[in-house]
Amino acid sequence: MNIKYLQLFIHLCDSKSFSKTAAAMHVSPSALSRQIQRLEQEAEQQLFQRDNRSVELTAAGKKLLPIALKILNEWQQYQAQFNTSENELVGEIRLFCSVTASYSHLPELLSEFRLRHPRIELKVSTGDPAQAIDKVLSDDADIAISARPEQLPAKIAFEPISDIPLSVIAPAGVSSFADTLHSPTPDWSSVPFIVPEAGTARERANTWFKKMKIKPSIYAQVSGHEAIVSMVALGCGVGIAPDVVINNSPVREKIERLKVAPIKPFELGVCCLRSQKENPLIAALWEVAEEKSI
Repeated sequence: MNIKYLQLFIHLCDSKSFSKTAAAMHVSPSALSRQIQRLEQEAEQQLFQRDNRSVELTAAGKKLLPIALKILNEWQQYQAQFNTSENELVGEIRLFCSVTASYSHLPELLSEFRLRHPRIELKVSTGDPAQAIDKVLSDDADIAISARPEQLPAKIAFEPISDIPLSVIAPAGVSSFADTLHSPTPDWSSVPFIVPEAGTARERANTWFKKMKIKPSIYAQVSGHEAIVSMVALGCGVGIAPDVVINNSPVREKIERLKVAPIKPFELGVCCLRSQKENPLIAALWEVAEEKSI
């Protein structure tokens, strides 16, 4: 029985929400649904009753829960025994990610990794996510959490861990362009836009502008998605930012998502030099990332 399926099952038993478990475990809702279905196939039982509003354990699911908890606990104890062996990996990994990823995706990735490899030290640095792949290419980081660009450099290996939607956001309060935004046919050329300076999110924004036939009036090009949300909240303009940044922003109550044509999500994942995938330390972290793959 797949340990990952059991971990998802246990979390879903607690949350009783596919969307909450998918977000917490950093898998897409469709991937979560498929893996629960596979677990049900292995158990030859329906484990959850689900409809549009609720998720409830069936009688079979209630019987499986204590078994799943016992299996997971014994598996973790088994791994811990080998983590103290002479073959235990020791060393340092330099990891780069954005500030948001450091608390939205990194903790889940590292909690499992540290359990397996407590003597590998992780040196984490944060910054503009658009720089992530360049950090790896320039050997300023061994591995990075990054959005997958339209053109992935040949030297880079990439493993997706989550899908990241993007939204068009505006100030929730009074602004000089509020009436324009809420008109039936907004004059987008008169609206100031705040966009990422570079990276995959900027590529997605440019594609959306073309799709909407907008010649944007760029108020600011910002490095770091967190600053975009803050500037929008201050009434500086309309912004385009990843949902994970918006949802974790301390000023999220001061912005609103606009109902416009959707922007194509991007893949978030870990990346490293292909030549470094054979490095035992990198391979150990890569293995954990693969298990959390979308």
